[in-house]
Amino acid sequence: MKTTFQLASIAATTLLLAMQVQAAEFTMRISHQMPPSHHTAVNLEQFAKEVRVATKDRVDVQIFGAAQLFKPNQNHAAVAGGKIEAAAILNFQWGGTIPEMGVTVIPYLMTSVAKQKAFIRSDAAKLLDAKMEAKGVKNIAWIVDANDGMFTSSKGLLVQPSDFKGLKIRGLNKVFDEGLRAMGSAPSAMPGSEVYQALQTGVLDAGLTGVQAAYARKFYEVQKFGVASNILLVFNNLVVNPAWWNSLPADIRSTIQKAADAAVQRSIPKADGIPAADIKALTDKGMQAVVLTPAQEKAMVDAMQPAAKKEFMSATGPDGIKLLQIISGL
Repeated sequence: MKTTFQLASIAATTLLLAMQVQAAEFTMRISHQMPPSHHTAVNLEQFAKEVRVATKDRVDVQIFGAAQLFKPNQNHAAVAGGKIEAAAILNFQWGGTIPEMGVTVIPYLMTSVAKQKAFIRSDAAKLLDAKMEAKGVKNIAWIVDANDGMFTSSKGLLVQPSDFKGLKIRGLNKVFDEGLRAMGSAPSAMPGSEVYQALQTGVLDAGLTGVQAAYARKFYEVQKFGVASNILLVFNNLVVNPAWWNSLPADIRSTIQKAADAAVQRSIPKADGIPAADIKALTDKGMQAVVLTPAQEKAMVDAMQPAAKKEFMSATGPDGIKLLQIISGL
Protein backbone atom coordinates (compact mmCIF):
# COMPACT_ATOMS: atom_id res chain seq x y z
CA MET A 1 0.00 0.00 0.00
CA LYS A 2 2.85 2.30 0.78
CA THR A 3 4.29 1.76 -2.68
CA THR A 4 0.88 2.32 -4.28
CA PHE A 5 0.43 5.54 -2.29
CA GLN A 6 3.90 6.78 -3.27
CA LEU A 7 3.23 6.05 -6.94
CA ALA A 8 -0.12 7.83 -6.75
CA SER A 9 1.52 10.82 -5.08
CA ILE A 10 4.23 10.99 -7.74
CA ALA A 11 1.62 10.70 -10.49
CA ALA A 12 -0.43 13.52 -8.96
CA THR A 13 2.63 15.74 -8.65
CA THR A 14 3.65 15.00 -12.24
CA LEU A 15 0.14 15.82 -13.46
CA LEU A 16 0.13 19.08 -11.50
CA LEU A 17 3.48 20.11 -12.98
CA ALA A 18 2.27 19.20 -16.45
CA MET A 19 -0.84 21.33 -15.95
CA GLN A 20 1.32 24.25 -14.79
CA VAL A 21 3.54 23.94 -17.84
CA GLN A 22 0.52 23.71 -20.13
CA ALA A 23 -1.01 26.80 -18.48
CA ALA A 24 1.71 29.01 -19.98
CA GLU A 25 1.02 29.86 -23.60
CA PHE A 26 4.34 31.62 -24.10
CA THR A 27 7.85 31.17 -22.76
CA MET A 28 10.39 33.97 -22.33
CA ARG A 29 13.85 32.69 -21.39
CA ILE A 30 16.29 35.41 -20.35
CA SER A 31 20.05 34.84 -20.18
CA HIS A 32 22.37 37.15 -18.25
CA GLN A 33 25.74 37.09 -16.52
CA MET A 34 25.02 38.59 -13.09
CA PRO A 35 25.13 36.56 -9.86
CA PRO A 36 21.79 36.12 -8.03
CA SER A 37 22.53 38.82 -5.42
CA HIS A 38 23.39 41.46 -8.04
CA HIS A 39 20.87 44.31 -8.09
CA THR A 40 20.15 43.87 -11.81
CA ALA A 41 19.53 40.15 -11.31
CA VAL A 42 17.07 41.01 -8.53
CA ASN A 43 15.41 43.60 -10.79
CA LEU A 44 14.97 41.02 -13.55
CA GLU A 45 13.41 38.55 -11.11
CA GLN A 46 10.91 41.25 -10.20
CA PHE A 47 10.27 41.83 -13.91
CA ALA A 48 9.59 38.11 -14.36
CA LYS A 49 7.15 38.07 -11.45
CA GLU A 50 5.28 41.11 -12.76
CA VAL A 51 4.93 39.59 -16.23
CA ARG A 52 3.61 36.31 -14.84
CA VAL A 53 1.09 38.07 -12.61
CA ALA A 54 -0.06 40.61 -15.20
CA THR A 55 -0.55 37.93 -17.87
CA LYS A 56 -2.21 35.53 -15.41
CA ASP A 57 0.54 32.97 -16.08
CA ARG A 58 0.11 33.11 -19.85
CA VAL A 59 3.83 33.98 -20.06
CA ASP A 60 6.39 31.80 -18.30
CA VAL A 61 9.48 33.96 -17.73
CA GLN A 62 12.52 31.80 -17.06
CA ILE A 63 15.74 33.51 -16.00
CA PHE A 64 19.17 31.94 -16.42
CA GLY A 65 21.68 34.12 -14.58
CA ALA A 66 25.37 33.86 -13.73
CA ALA A 67 26.18 32.91 -17.35
CA GLN A 68 24.78 29.43 -16.74
CA LEU A 69 23.19 29.16 -20.19
CA PHE A 70 25.36 31.35 -22.42
CA LYS A 71 28.58 33.24 -21.82
CA PRO A 72 28.34 37.06 -22.00
CA ASN A 73 29.83 37.18 -25.50
CA GLN A 74 27.36 34.53 -26.71
CA ASN A 75 24.11 36.21 -25.68
CA HIS A 76 23.74 38.41 -28.75
CA ALA A 77 24.09 35.53 -31.21
CA ALA A 78 21.85 33.30 -29.08
CA VAL A 79 19.00 35.82 -29.16
CA ALA A 80 19.49 36.86 -32.78
CA GLY A 81 19.61 33.20 -33.84
CA GLY A 82 16.48 32.27 -31.92
CA LYS A 83 18.22 29.90 -29.50
CA ILE A 84 16.69 31.89 -26.65
CA GLU A 85 13.99 34.55 -26.54
CA ALA A 86 15.84 37.26 -24.60
CA ALA A 87 19.02 38.33 -22.84
CA ALA A 88 20.31 41.20 -20.75
CA ILE A 89 23.50 42.46 -22.37
CA LEU A 90 25.81 45.07 -20.87
CA ASN A 91 25.95 47.86 -23.43
CA PHE A 92 29.74 48.22 -23.41
CA GLN A 93 30.12 44.56 -24.38
CA TRP A 94 28.96 45.21 -27.94
CA GLY A 95 32.53 46.24 -28.70
CA GLY A 96 33.33 46.49 -32.40
CA THR A 97 29.89 45.15 -33.36
CA ILE A 98 28.24 48.45 -32.38
CA PRO A 99 31.07 50.79 -31.31
CA GLU A 100 28.59 53.63 -30.75
CA MET A 101 27.32 51.77 -27.67
CA GLY A 102 30.53 52.79 -25.92
CA VAL A 103 29.36 56.39 -25.58
CA THR A 104 27.97 55.80 -22.09
CA VAL A 105 31.32 54.68 -20.69
CA ILE A 106 33.27 57.76 -21.73
CA PRO A 107 34.51 58.68 -18.24
CA TYR A 108 32.24 61.14 -16.43
CA LEU A 109 30.28 62.07 -19.56
CA MET A 110 26.70 61.17 -18.59
CA THR A 111 26.57 59.85 -15.06
CA SER A 112 24.13 62.38 -13.58
CA VAL A 113 20.63 61.12 -12.81
CA ALA A 114 19.15 63.91 -14.93
CA LYS A 115 21.09 62.79 -18.00
CA GLN A 116 20.14 59.16 -17.44
CA LYS A 117 16.43 59.99 -17.31
CA ALA A 118 16.71 62.19 -20.39
CA PHE A 119 18.75 59.66 -22.36
CA ILE A 120 16.33 56.74 -22.06
CA ARG A 121 13.69 58.44 -24.24
CA SER A 122 16.11 60.51 -26.32
CA ASP A 123 17.06 60.42 -30.00
CA ALA A 124 20.43 59.06 -28.84
CA ALA A 125 18.74 55.97 -27.37
CA LYS A 126 16.60 55.57 -30.49
CA LEU A 127 19.69 55.71 -32.69
CA LEU A 128 21.30 52.93 -30.65
CA ASP A 129 18.07 50.91 -30.59
CA ALA A 130 18.08 50.99 -34.39
CA LYS A 131 21.67 49.76 -34.49
CA MET A 132 20.81 46.81 -32.24
CA GLU A 133 17.83 45.97 -34.42
CA ALA A 134 20.11 46.02 -37.46
CA LYS A 135 22.17 43.35 -35.66
CA GLY A 136 19.18 41.07 -35.23
CA VAL A 137 17.83 41.91 -31.77
CA LYS A 138 15.17 44.30 -30.49
CA ASN A 139 15.93 46.30 -27.37
CA ILE A 140 12.97 46.75 -25.04
CA ALA A 141 14.69 48.28 -21.99
CA TRP A 142 17.64 50.46 -21.01
CA ILE A 143 18.12 49.13 -17.47
CA VAL A 144 20.74 51.07 -15.51
CA ASP A 145 23.29 48.57 -14.24
CA ALA A 146 25.60 51.14 -12.67
CA ASN A 147 26.17 54.87 -12.78
CA ASP A 148 29.25 54.51 -10.68
CA GLY A 149 32.50 52.65 -10.69
CA MET A 150 34.95 51.44 -8.09
CA PHE A 151 38.66 50.98 -8.64
CA THR A 152 39.93 48.32 -6.26
CA SER A 153 43.46 47.44 -5.25
CA SER A 154 45.33 45.32 -2.75
CA LYS A 155 48.14 47.86 -2.31
CA GLY A 156 46.54 51.27 -1.76
CA LEU A 157 43.82 53.75 -2.65
CA LEU A 158 43.73 54.80 -6.31
CA VAL A 159 42.69 58.42 -5.87
CA GLN A 160 44.77 60.26 -8.48
CA PRO A 161 45.97 59.56 -12.03
CA SER A 162 49.57 58.91 -10.95
CA ASP A 163 48.38 56.04 -8.73
CA PHE A 164 47.47 54.05 -11.84
CA LYS A 165 50.90 54.08 -13.45
CA GLY A 166 52.10 50.55 -14.25
CA LEU A 167 49.03 48.77 -12.91
CA LYS A 168 47.50 45.75 -14.64
CA ILE A 169 43.85 46.67 -14.36
CA ARG A 170 40.51 45.33 -15.52
CA GLY A 171 39.35 47.21 -18.60
CA LEU A 172 35.93 47.49 -20.23
CA ASN A 173 36.21 48.34 -23.89
CA LYS A 174 38.48 50.30 -26.23
CA VAL A 175 36.91 53.65 -25.33
CA PHE A 176 37.19 53.39 -21.56
CA ASP A 177 40.52 51.60 -21.76
CA GLU A 178 42.10 54.54 -23.60
CA GLY A 179 41.31 56.63 -20.55
CA LEU A 180 43.10 54.07 -18.38
CA ARG A 181 46.10 54.01 -20.70
CA ALA A 182 46.27 57.80 -20.52
CA MET A 183 47.02 57.37 -16.81
CA GLY A 184 49.79 54.86 -17.49
CA SER A 185 47.99 51.62 -16.63
CA ALA A 186 47.69 48.43 -18.68
CA PRO A 187 44.00 47.50 -19.01
CA SER A 188 42.75 44.02 -19.83
CA ALA A 189 39.05 43.76 -20.70
CA MET A 190 37.21 40.80 -19.19
CA PRO A 191 33.68 39.93 -18.01
CA GLY A 192 32.85 40.78 -14.40
CA SER A 193 32.47 37.09 -13.59
CA GLU A 194 36.18 36.52 -14.29
CA VAL A 195 37.64 39.48 -12.39
CA TYR A 196 37.60 37.97 -8.87
CA GLN A 197 39.85 35.08 -9.88
CA ALA A 198 42.13 37.39 -11.87
CA LEU A 199 42.58 39.57 -8.79
CA GLN A 200 43.03 36.57 -6.53
CA THR A 201 45.74 35.02 -8.70
CA GLY A 202 47.57 38.26 -9.49
CA VAL A 203 46.68 38.31 -13.19
CA LEU A 204 45.35 41.78 -12.38
CA ASP A 205 46.69 44.28 -9.86
CA ALA A 206 43.51 46.34 -9.75
CA GLY A 207 39.83 45.82 -10.41
CA LEU A 208 37.00 47.89 -11.79
CA THR A 209 33.31 47.25 -11.18
CA GLY A 210 30.17 48.94 -9.93
CA VAL A 211 30.08 49.74 -6.22
CA GLN A 212 27.19 47.36 -5.50
CA ALA A 213 28.77 44.76 -7.76
CA ALA A 214 32.00 44.98 -5.72
CA TYR A 215 29.94 43.73 -2.80
CA ALA A 216 27.89 41.18 -4.74
CA ARG A 217 31.03 39.70 -6.32
CA LYS A 218 32.89 39.76 -2.96
CA PHE A 219 35.85 41.83 -4.17
CA TYR A 220 36.49 42.72 -0.53
CA GLU A 221 37.88 39.20 -0.06
CA VAL A 222 40.78 39.84 -2.45
CA GLN A 223 41.12 43.63 -2.52
CA LYS A 224 41.77 45.76 0.56
CA PHE A 225 41.12 49.17 -0.99
CA GLY A 226 38.27 50.64 -3.04
CA VAL A 227 37.73 54.09 -4.55
CA ALA A 228 34.30 55.03 -5.85
CA SER A 229 32.99 57.82 -8.06
CA ASN A 230 30.29 58.41 -10.67
CA ILE A 231 32.74 57.58 -13.42
CA LEU A 232 30.67 55.77 -16.04
CA LEU A 233 27.16 54.75 -16.98
CA VAL A 234 26.49 51.11 -17.77
CA PHE A 235 23.18 49.80 -19.04
CA ASN A 236 21.85 46.29 -19.35
CA ASN A 237 19.92 46.18 -22.59
CA LEU A 238 17.04 43.72 -22.35
CA VAL A 239 16.97 42.46 -25.93
CA VAL A 240 14.52 40.04 -27.51
CA ASN A 241 14.39 38.00 -30.68
CA PRO A 242 12.35 40.11 -33.16
CA ALA A 243 10.54 37.14 -34.74
CA TRP A 244 9.48 35.85 -31.33
CA TRP A 245 8.46 39.35 -30.20
CA ASN A 246 6.38 39.98 -33.31
CA SER A 247 4.68 36.60 -32.96
CA LEU A 248 3.24 37.56 -29.56
CA PRO A 249 -0.32 38.89 -29.32
CA ALA A 250 -0.44 42.68 -28.97
CA ASP A 251 -1.73 42.52 -25.40
CA ILE A 252 1.13 40.23 -24.33
CA ARG A 253 3.73 42.48 -25.97
CA SER A 254 2.20 45.49 -24.24
CA THR A 255 2.26 43.77 -20.86
CA ILE A 256 5.89 42.69 -21.20
CA GLN A 257 6.89 46.18 -22.34
CA LYS A 258 5.10 47.73 -19.36
CA ALA A 259 7.00 45.45 -16.97
CA ALA A 260 10.26 46.27 -18.78
CA ASP A 261 9.54 50.01 -18.41
CA ALA A 262 8.96 49.46 -14.69
CA ALA A 263 12.31 47.66 -14.44
CA VAL A 264 13.98 50.67 -16.06
CA GLN A 265 12.41 53.06 -13.58
CA ARG A 266 13.49 50.90 -10.63
CA SER A 267 17.05 50.94 -11.93
CA ILE A 268 17.50 54.71 -12.09
CA PRO A 269 19.29 56.08 -8.99
CA LYS A 270 17.28 58.36 -6.75
CA ALA A 271 20.05 60.96 -6.51
CA ASP A 272 23.53 61.80 -7.74
CA GLY A 273 26.52 60.58 -5.80
CA ILE A 274 27.51 57.27 -4.23
CA PRO A 275 24.99 55.97 -1.65
CA ALA A 276 26.58 55.91 1.79
CA ALA A 277 24.97 52.52 2.46
CA ASP A 278 26.87 50.97 -0.46
CA ILE A 279 30.20 52.20 0.91
CA LYS A 280 29.30 51.05 4.43
CA ALA A 281 28.44 47.56 3.17
CA LEU A 282 32.02 47.26 1.88
CA THR A 283 33.71 48.82 4.93
CA ASP A 284 31.73 46.45 7.15
CA LYS A 285 33.44 43.63 5.25
CA GLY A 286 36.86 45.08 5.97
CA MET A 287 37.52 47.03 2.78
CA GLN A 288 38.90 50.56 3.07
CA ALA A 289 36.38 52.18 0.75
CA VAL A 290 36.22 55.91 -0.01
CA VAL A 291 34.57 58.28 -2.48
CA LEU A 292 36.58 60.70 -4.61
CA THR A 293 36.37 64.35 -3.60
CA PRO A 294 35.23 66.84 -6.29
CA ALA A 295 38.84 67.95 -6.80
CA GLN A 296 40.06 64.37 -7.17
CA GLU A 297 37.25 63.61 -9.61
CA LYS A 298 38.14 66.67 -11.70
CA ALA A 299 41.73 65.41 -11.99
CA MET A 300 40.42 62.05 -13.22
CA VAL A 301 38.15 63.73 -15.77
CA ASP A 302 41.05 65.77 -17.15
CA ALA A 303 43.28 62.71 -17.35
CA MET A 304 40.84 60.22 -18.87
CA GLN A 305 38.10 61.92 -20.87
CA PRO A 306 40.10 63.46 -23.76
CA ALA A 307 41.73 60.13 -24.68
CA ALA A 308 38.44 58.23 -24.37
CA LYS A 309 36.55 60.74 -26.53
CA LYS A 310 39.26 60.62 -29.18
CA GLU A 311 39.05 56.82 -29.36
CA PHE A 312 35.25 56.92 -29.48
CA MET A 313 35.12 59.40 -32.36
CA SER A 314 37.76 57.54 -34.37
CA ALA A 315 35.79 54.28 -34.02
CA THR A 316 32.34 55.66 -34.76
CA GLY A 317 32.54 58.51 -37.25
CA PRO A 318 29.44 60.67 -37.98
CA ASP A 319 27.04 58.72 -35.76
CA GLY A 320 29.43 58.99 -32.84
CA ILE A 321 29.68 62.74 -33.30
CA LYS A 322 25.87 62.93 -33.51
CA LEU A 323 25.54 60.98 -30.27
CA LEU A 324 27.94 63.28 -28.44
CA GLN A 325 26.02 66.30 -29.69
CA ILE A 326 22.68 64.89 -28.54
CA ILE A 327 24.02 63.86 -25.13
CA SER A 328 25.69 67.24 -24.56
CA GLY A 329 22.25 68.82 -24.95
CA LEU A 330 20.43 66.51 -22.54
